Amino acid sequence: MTTSQREAHKMEADREELAERIARLLPRDGVSEPQPGVHLSRFAHSNEPGHTVLEPCFCVIGQGAKTLTLGEDVFRYDPAHYVVTTVGLPIVAQIVEASPARPYLGLRLTLDPSVVASVLVESQVKPIRGEGSVRGLDVSPLDADLLDATVRLLRLAERPGDEYRALAPLVVREIVYRLLAGAQARRMRQLASAGGQAHRMVRAIEKLRTNFDKPLRIESLARQMGMSASGFHAHFKAVTNMSPLQYQKQIRLQEARRLMLSESYDAAEAGFKVGYEDASHFNREYKRQFGEPPMRDVERLREVVAS
Repeated sequence: MTTSQREAHKMEADREELAERIARLLPRDGVSEPQPGVHLSRFAHSNEPGHTVLEPCFCVIGQGAKTLTLGEDVFRYDPAHYVVTTVGLPIVAQIVEASPARPYLGLRLTLDPSVVASVLVESQVKPIRGEGSVRGLDVSPLDADLLDATVRLLRLAERPGDEYRALAPLVVREIVYRLLAGAQARRMRQLASAGGQAHRMVRAIEKLRTNFDKPLRIESLARQMGMSASGFHAHFKAVTNMSPLQYQKQIRLQEARRLMLSESYDAAEAGFKVGYEDASHFNREYKRQFGEPPMRDVERLREVVAS
């Protein structure tokens, strides 16, 4: 058996183990967090597109497949690929491969910028030429070393608390190192950066998320970032795949949906709460985003949850 054949055989065994361990930790459909920052999900059927904000994370799949839509781009990943996101992005997620016999089994590891920065400094990973603003999400092939480290992290998740607390941070740092040294290097460096255009975009996104219900003034925000309005707009779109106005709109509409679903706001109250002064404008944009008028959409979601 050649070296490449042995590696392929090892990766297949690791994929099977990853799926088995997720299934064991999560025996029924749903989501769980067996250890802080380690999120597991299991679903026996493909689902409707779901709107959410994806925080900085590393995602792998043990079984099945999923798509993430960011702006106009669709990213598909499966057991042979992984996802990294480095800023809070409003995305549309959908499980596209799942069945009762072979349920979707996924793992999401929260990425702590301080850990990424620490690993970057300590490892002295060489800088990449032409670093700048890059899109905050992408999919790459999953290599043997990264898969092996992920499986070892999940093994530790099943161990007693003391063992996990002592050893898991070392494996997380290994995962971060391999991401910094791999295909997602520029994206990971953006997460750790303390200066430059990438860091300005992270700050701008945080300001938009914190003040999503306030009027958006591009010139003022650009000035706070030390940039021209046109330069700010171009770099923001490079990172998020959408304009600042589109980003704000998605954050607003997702929050309005949550208010109606979880806190029993009516459509007019929710729209006003997230920054819409015109109820009809809110209704039009909500329907354009989610496919149905606000209250009809919320009633449908409640029926899905109840069933």
